[in-house]
Amino acid sequence: MRGFEFAELKAFAAVVERNSFARAAEHLGLSPSALSQTIRQLEGRLGTCLLNRTTRSVAPSASGELLYARIAPLFREMDAAVAEATEAAGHATGTLRINTLGIAARTIIAPRLSRFYEAYPDVVLDIVVDDALTDIVVGRFDAGIRVGGRLEKDMIAVRLTPDLNMVAVASPGYLAERGVPKAPADLHSHACINWRLQKDGRQYRWEFEKKGQKLEVAVNGPVVTNHADIGIAAALHGLGIAYHFERDGVAEHLAQGRLVQVLADWSISRPGLFLYYPNRQHRPALLGAFIDCLLDKDLEPERHTD
Repeated sequence: MRGFEFAELKAFAAVVERNSFARAAEHLGLSPSALSQTIRQLEGRLGTCLLNRTTRSVAPSASGELLYARIAPLFREMDAAVAEATEAAGHATGTLRINTLGIAARTIIAPRLSRFYEAYPDVVLDIVVDDALTDIVVGRFDAGIRVGGRLEKDMIAVRLTPDLNMVAVASPGYLAERGVPKAPADLHSHACINWRLQKDGRQYRWEFEKKGQKLEVAVNGPVVTNHADIGIAAALHGLGIAYHFERDGVAEHLAQGRLVQVLADWSISRPGLFLYYPNRQHRPALLGAFIDCLLDKDLEPERHTD
């Protein structure tokens, strides 16, 4: 394969993977016009349209899907080979694409970004915050982070946290005005902050359990959101009762009295957060380093002196 042919295919793959000429051009270090010209040359050489373009979006055509399906694994293998070679020389480079829930991005990844960068300054972390349970293989991610009970099949999973407690919370002012619910059924007479599931757009039915009795409650209220920060803010401002993971920014508000837990004896816990990746023969060394960082295994043990 001649050099310009390889460059054309690499450019095409970059556009498909980023669903954008602008983002692909930035990744490749090209101008958008130069990238468009490269794609036109490839389409002209192959005699077929590979990308369907509109003013707002770009997506592979049927021919483009077939071509990408054949070349993408080859590019991944080449990238992996280069990464292994540079790691063996003590100099890691490349891009690590992670698809993660918001709670993991905020509480696990963000606090460790600088430490990972200091150890691997030439590695690009491409982190997509996504609560929609995207298929990481289809989305061409190296790994994903999800709550344990919602992992994709045929994946290797690494636990990152203990189980996650869910808590129903409201502001002291709201409870003083509306009263404190004693049982999940009481929520029907309260304003509640709804959580919308991105995958299918449905609103989450609040789940409760007490002494083996399990309940699901459909609640109503003035706010529906798919973002924890919005739900917690609504509760803080007295708009209603919210139901969130305690770890995700709620514990601090409870400790400082800005929020009050209700229905504590009915609240449930969920399996913890897990990082997962496709069941390959060898885990990429760069992904292993990222996992070690998330688990704080990269920290040197404290030295004790007598």
